[in-house]
Amino acid sequence: MATIMEVAELAGVSVATVSRTLNDSGYVGDEARAKVEQAVKDLNFYPNEVARSLYNKQSKIVGLLLPDISNPYFTLLAKGAEDCLNEAGFALLLANTQDMESKVAEYAQSFASNNIAGVLSVEPLESASLSGIPVVHLDRVVGKHEYAVLGDDFQGGVLSAQVILAGEPKRLVVMVGPKDVPTGEERLRGVQSVLDQANVPYELFQTKSYRVKDAQETVNELFATFPDMDSIIATNDVYGAIIIREALKRGIHIPNELQIIGYDNSSFSGLVYPGLSTIYHPAYDIGYIGAHVLCRLIHDQAVDDKVIQLPVALVERESLRKKVN
Repeated sequence: MATIMEVAELAGVSVATVSRTLNDSGYVGDEARAKVEQAVKDLNFYPNEVARSLYNKQSKIVGLLLPDISNPYFTLLAKGAEDCLNEAGFALLLANTQDMESKVAEYAQSFASNNIAGVLSVEPLESASLSGIPVVHLDRVVGKHEYAVLGDDFQGGVLSAQVILAGEPKRLVVMVGPKDVPTGEERLRGVQSVLDQANVPYELFQTKSYRVKDAQETVNELFATFPDMDSIIATNDVYGAIIIREALKRGIHIPNELQIIGYDNSSFSGLVYPGLSTIYHPAYDIGYIGAHVLCRLIHDQAVDDKVIQLPVALVERESLRKKVN
């Protein structure tokens, strides 16, 4: 790998001139600049980003804290953030916490010590731990944060309950998200607001996590606990898809004997058969808009809407029963 000294030697200029050219920090004559740019090209030179960030007091890297990168929902959120950041000239550094508080703290410390430009976080994160680095919270917004982008989980719960009622459930099970994840609580409040008003009986099934690796075991427990259920409101599409697969393995017809609605509208929800009805939750937009807000903060630009809540929508496929008139 070429060094800045080799670039300076090939260009016939000082190391300081190369540094000013690369960092655009001070006067460099047109002839000298052209020589440096040609030397950089000839040597395939890549500046040391850490050194550059120390010089400029700001890097061009943004950190993203995710709880489970194997979940397609968070993969799409990350893509939205990356697309926006790339357009703005930033690179994305992904941190997969695996829903572990210790990892959240470790990554936050690493971000702060490496002079990162800003942080996007799906995990609860105290700004004080980042030494003044700007933070935008995404999706799982706990309490009050100055800057946050999230979906309308309450409305998502309402839509889930309304459409499941249209299939006239007799033995309805509502899967409840992990107790420490606020999005699950909001969805449950939305679901219960509809079911309780309609006076429809239902059972709650508490899940321990949203992690993909835990999904099959959780679904096995669900069928063992409620073998005669005829309707399920699942906490996400991962669970919904595995429920469909498990039901078919057991000879249960979908949707006549068991109807299901998922959540997120993940890429695979329309690929399973029967297709999984679900709630579209704007993962890509949450990532993209959150990154846009963060870029404005990094550049000390005003942010008019500090907390942005995006709408959700019902996506109907073959996993729901149609109401018989």
